[in-house]
Amino acid sequence: MTSPNSFADYRVGEPLADTKAPTGPIAERWSRRRFEAKLVNPANRRKHTVIVVGTGLAGGSAGATLAEQGYHVVQFCYQDSPRRAHSIAAQGGINAAKNYRNDGDSVQRLFYDTVKGGDFRARESNVHRLAEVSVEIIDQCVAQGVPFAREYGGLLDTRSFGGVQVSRTFYARGQTGQQLLLGAYQALSRQIAAGNVEMHPRTEMLDLIVIDGRARGIVARDLITGRVGTYLADAVVLATGGYGNVFHLSTNAKNSNATAIWRAHRRGAYFANPCFTQIHPTCIPRSGDHQSKLTLMSESLRNDGRIWVPKRPGDTRPPAEIPEEDRDYYLERIYPSFGNLVPRDIASRAAKNVCDEGRGVGPGGQGVYLDFADAIARLGREAVAARYGNLFEMYERITAEDPYRVPMRIYPAIHYTMGGLWVDYDLQTTIPGLFAIGEANFSDHGANRLGASALMQGLADGYFILPATLADYLARHPHEEVPAGHPAIAEATSAVTERLGRLLAADGDRTPESFHRELGELLWDECGMARNEAGLRKALGRIPELREEFWRRVRVPGSGQELNQSLEKANRVGDYLELAELMCLDALHRTESCGGHFREESQTPEGEAERRDEEFSYAAAWEFTAPGEAPVLHKEQLTFAYVHPTQRSYT
Repeated sequence: MTSPNSFADYRVGEPLADTKAPTGPIAERWSRRRFEAKLVNPANRRKHTVIVVGTGLAGGSAGATLAEQGYHVVQFCYQDSPRRAHSIAAQGGINAAKNYRNDGDSVQRLFYDTVKGGDFRARESNVHRLAEVSVEIIDQCVAQGVPFAREYGGLLDTRSFGGVQVSRTFYARGQTGQQLLLGAYQALSRQIAAGNVEMHPRTEMLDLIVIDGRARGIVARDLITGRVGTYLADAVVLATGGYGNVFHLSTNAKNSNATAIWRAHRRGAYFANPCFTQIHPTCIPRSGDHQSKLTLMSESLRNDGRIWVPKRPGDTRPPAEIPEEDRDYYLERIYPSFGNLVPRDIASRAAKNVCDEGRGVGPGGQGVYLDFADAIARLGREAVAARYGNLFEMYERITAEDPYRVPMRIYPAIHYTMGGLWVDYDLQTTIPGLFAIGEANFSDHGANRLGASALMQGLADGYFILPATLADYLARHPHEEVPAGHPAIAEATSAVTERLGRLLAADGDRTPESFHRELGELLWDECGMARNEAGLRKALGRIPELREEFWRRVRVPGSGQELNQSLEKANRVGDYLELAELMCLDALHRTESCGGHFREESQTPEGEAERRDEEFSYAAAWEFTAPGEAPVLHKEQLTFAYVHPTQRSYT
């Protein structure tokens, strides 16, 4: 402990083990776990209530499936409709080991690519299960009517994504997330109409109710009326997405936030690998300080677009005036086997390197070209438009530049978060009865997520994995009513109302947005694409000061008994100011470069990330102790029996 407001130190606690993970041949583990899991018979399912927070791909699919099975589902989202969840923004595709192209793909290869792409920091058992379930997801979605792209003969089409050498990504132009979410939404809507799902839109979870050590409900605020209410259940499922918006500028929807998982963490759920954040290489560069978010361009564009910069630093000629001999197609040069389809962390770091050398393009030199001239010449404009037309249109609307005529400009940005609540093989957190699915948990991607795997994990968790593992928990914990006057309910409700009241009473002189922007810039500079000990210690010194200043100087106009977006924002920023400190501490303690976590002190002579497997082959699960006190680090050792860690090579 360095001060009452900082936990720049930490304690190491007991090792953590995933006791639910089966043993034996890896290809049989998921089948064995499903068979060994206890079941709830259809008549008894009607007695159980399950809370699902979130309606994206993970939450929507989970809510629809659990309700279809007969459970009573109480579901929440802060949007005005479940179909406006951020999953709708996903563009490029969803992976599945169908091998429709007969190009050597298989469940084993998807498993291998994912473990390797995550830089050997994911569990083998979880990743293999994900690869197995992937083939079922496509069948499920086709049956729902999801309009995947098809080849001339009517078969489902696929394309490639980064980190692989096969075509396993199914897509619906640049709108894959939208189409998959609409499939889940229609299934959810059917259950809402049938009375099996009680839907609460424009309602935000603000705390978790834990009774006798088990998750039994949530405290939530109606964002229209300001009413704070409690909702009880036999189990709680968090499907609230990631925490990328802690950086302020990210590709996430502006209201995506970390409050649900952070409040669960404060109630006892361990938070794993918080410093593992995804840097996406294909984002439209920021245009100025006025910007409040960034816009992603799908990784699928790297199938046909070639990435390059001028060879000479300071070359500001328009791209059409730079001849081929003066261009550096640096990914194709450095990584010839994968070229422009290297994994996201490697493509992002390479883009940063060439820009740091003074060879970046566009305002401030913070960009590289993504050029489709060769593809248009080879395939024709109509063929390129058929694949990427809506993405090209989106780019032109934002930049006023026609990508059919001039190359796109892209630069890395915060996108996805691999960290999240620690869960076991059953997707259950360290709080019994609390489950975390999709991006809200840490389980499947290690230190870097391969493109098109987010949608795969969300739907795998919601449609296929959670319904089996949740049943096992409910069968072992028969339904018990919770008295409405239980002290834990009153305590959680009081904690929420007191926090909201404190925010409204601060009467300071700074907006919540100003604090968020300052925190985000600090995190990007010191805990973003590249990190070092000095910078992380600087951040760990500043964040507690900023947090103290926030509670003293924030100004939230209006009241809590109305629609008050300033109050919503301030409440979320308060959580970011705590989460950011844990992220920096996690980054500081992990003195290795791994995936998107690049420690400048740990790199090869060629400038590549250098892992230290002997010391850091574990998931770092952090336990919250008390406000201002040092957290406790629990290490879950990772073992590799099927994919042995090696220095990643994409050359």
